[in-house]
Amino acid sequence: MTQVPPIRVEHVAKRFDKIVALDDVSLEIGEGEIFGLLGPNGAGKTTLIRTILDIIKPDAGRVQLFGRAFQPADRDRIGYLPEERGLYQRQPVGATLAYLGLLKSLSRADARRRTAEWLERFDLTSAASMKLEQLSKGNQQKVQIAATLLATPAIAILDEPLSGLDPVSARIANTVIRDYAAAGRTVVLSTHQMALVEALCSRVFMITRGRRVLYGNLRDIKREYSTNTIRVSSTADYHGCPLVARIVERRSGDEPVDLELAATTTADEFLAWLVAHGASVSHFERLSTPLEDIFVRVVESAGEDLAVGAPA
Repeated sequence: MTQVPPIRVEHVAKRFDKIVALDDVSLEIGEGEIFGLLGPNGAGKTTLIRTILDIIKPDAGRVQLFGRAFQPADRDRIGYLPEERGLYQRQPVGATLAYLGLLKSLSRADARRRTAEWLERFDLTSAASMKLEQLSKGNQQKVQIAATLLATPAIAILDEPLSGLDPVSARIANTVIRDYAAAGRTVVLSTHQMALVEALCSRVFMITRGRRVLYGNLRDIKREYSTNTIRVSSTADYHGCPLVARIVERRSGDEPVDLELAATTTADEFLAWLVAHGASVSHFERLSTPLEDIFVRVVESAGEDLAVGAPA
């Protein structure tokens, strides 16, 4: 990255008694980026987030925001959506959002204006005078997202932002997140929803037992961990092909067949073999391994027990 990244974590370590929550963690998150923070329960994600927010002090290493150590004024430049809901349940939604805007140094007029804009964007204008406890779980989550982004912080850290949202609301939230990053702001997305990460994130950081196990461009990671599998529909006899390691899945009728190619064989070489043997090809697709499968594989190879781990 040529410019100073909004978030830089350098060799950070944190221990709680005998539990190692963070072990030599380093990463950078750029401006205008949607960055995925992944890991099983108890991996250290929440500890890392709280360290970035200066809620927890690291035992070693350092965290820099905007190219320097955390300063109290930075709290107005960071928005944090925790996984747990924390808004006032018995207060009117509109008044609550406006009040939170004041706490982020907005003027009273700006806080009211932005409250109205965000409620409209989430189709919640009619809920402005309602108490939060009167709303559905999904609508409460939309209010939480609005509260996080209301003051347009330069950094938005979102922990499971789509929790409780129906597909329509989830699509709206996804668009909000994309637009927020497209405006040059930094979004850190902590989630177990791998489909969300694949849809929104360009880079990811995966932590297990406090240690980094994956870090980098999502496309490169998927390429590295994807199996050499082809989905093809043709008239060829795959059993007689020396380039095919095994038939992964054979479907009924004329549906395509999934084939795992030999380790050194490329998709182009297999396609050339089909053509050379006079096969008629109606479907040919290089399959990408879902991020969820990569997640499970990496966790298992790291010896992580998904049911038991250090507190996050």
